[in-house]
Amino acid sequence: MRRFLLLLIVLCAIGLQGQERATQQLLRKLQMAEYAISQLYVDTVNDEKLVEAAIKSMLSQLDPHSTYTTPEETKELNEPLNGNFDGIGIQFQMMEDTLLVIQPVSDGPSERVGILAGDRIIAVNDTSIAGKKYTSDDIIKRLRGPRGTQVNLTVLRRGVKDLLHFNVKRDKIPISSLDAAYIAEPGIGYIRVNKFAATTGKEFSEALEKLKGMGMVDLILDLQDNGGGYLNAAIDMANEFLEQKDLIVYTEGRASRRQNYYAKGNGSLRNGKLIVLVNEYTASASEIVAGAIQDWDRGTIVGRRTFGKGLVQRPINLNDGSMIRLTTARYYTPTGRCIQKPYQTNADGTKTDNGNQADYNKELNERYQHGELLHADSIHLPDSLKFSTLKLQRTVYGGGGIMPDYFVPIDTTLYTDYHRQLSAQGLILKTTTTYIEKHRKELAKKYKDFNAFNTGFEIDEEILGYMRAEADKLEIPFNQEQYDYSLPYVKLQLKALIARDLWDMSEYYHVMNSRNQSVLTALKLLNEKTL
Repeated sequence: MRRFLLLLIVLCAIGLQGQERATQQLLRKLQMAEYAISQLYVDTVNDEKLVEAAIKSMLSQLDPHSTYTTPEETKELNEPLNGNFDGIGIQFQMMEDTLLVIQPVSDGPSERVGILAGDRIIAVNDTSIAGKKYTSDDIIKRLRGPRGTQVNLTVLRRGVKDLLHFNVKRDKIPISSLDAAYIAEPGIGYIRVNKFAATTGKEFSEALEKLKGMGMVDLILDLQDNGGGYLNAAIDMANEFLEQKDLIVYTEGRASRRQNYYAKGNGSLRNGKLIVLVNEYTASASEIVAGAIQDWDRGTIVGRRTFGKGLVQRPINLNDGSMIRLTTARYYTPTGRCIQKPYQTNADGTKTDNGNQADYNKELNERYQHGELLHADSIHLPDSLKFSTLKLQRTVYGGGGIMPDYFVPIDTTLYTDYHRQLSAQGLILKTTTTYIEKHRKELAKKYKDFNAFNTGFEIDEEILGYMRAEADKLEIPFNQEQYDYSLPYVKLQLKALIARDLWDMSEYYHVMNSRNQSVLTALKLLNEKTL
């Protein structure tokens, strides 16, 4: 036996050495190719671009989520997930080639020096930005900068004759991962999360405590269109609802041993009814939360089948600031479901796990073409993908997203060609900002709080007439039938955007959700107490 073990160790060592030699030979091959091109090619080449192209090509052979990003792209990618950036702290939009301040960030650098909603910034560091047709990205580059540095702003304020000058010291500006948190109906809270960032766990916990203080017993958690983010943020969120030692998720890969993640049992909403809203753009970390809630029968999933991203990426930072995000494991829900959808369609129509980005990107469109987004009974999954939930033994499915417990079809009645053109030309947004610019003081005096606004404000002919006139100027063909058809939704959008500009995003979603079929279904289920 001892001889056998010794022989096995020797054979393993020889095998590892052989593997290392093979790897070294491949690396030398790659180096020789790059050296030959660099030294012998007929024209001058960019070595950096050659290496980047080689990395991208290698990753393209793997899966759709293993990617390479340049230093600039890496910074842009990480910024929203880090939860902050350095800047002056304003929400803005470009209006007729002028920067219009929608809202200064509360207690941010701009608010501290006196910049107000409705101000127009016409110059940055004595360089005019008005009438220059700058893009939003161009403006952002001018306004952002290292913390502690200063930027001089020239401001035109309605009702003030002279230009105003402000010296703003840049600071850390928080990026919220929560779009909205409010009481939808007595006892029912609503929280919408747009991503899973470094600060999401803390933001979500604070929102729960705030709503509980306002009488919340049950919760609607809106993860529609949430593309995911950090795994730890998803674990923190799921922990708020599950009991101690409940498995939230586990990860496992060829070179990554199984790792389990459990609830601590100290969550603040382990009781009360819970509904999680999802759709076809709910992905990754969002699916971890939805899968854990469903597998433990802790809540009800409402909406449409989620995206189906069950792969874990490990960031590998390179010495020049660029980054490789390499898929190292799959994640599995507590029942053992891997919800990653297949990557590629073979010639015979079967699906495989070889990376083909084009096929992967077409999958959501195929769902629509097959009727899945409109009819629940159009989804057909094999028995091999069946799993049973851990408490009630209900049937759930793996192999391509989280299937909702209650299906809500996509609403195709909202839009017409006329409405699409209004949106594409930015006229709905322009209409609200122009209206608020004229009536901000009047609105603030008349509506002391959002509830008064929500029940008392209506979109009148002044607002609609302005929008129609601007559409005519842009030669958007008017269609009375389409206009009448879209009018209720246009009015809803206009009111919601006005609410956003007067208050914040919570008020925007409060208005918009009055027609969101998934939210309305959730409220109906909670009120009927059928859960």
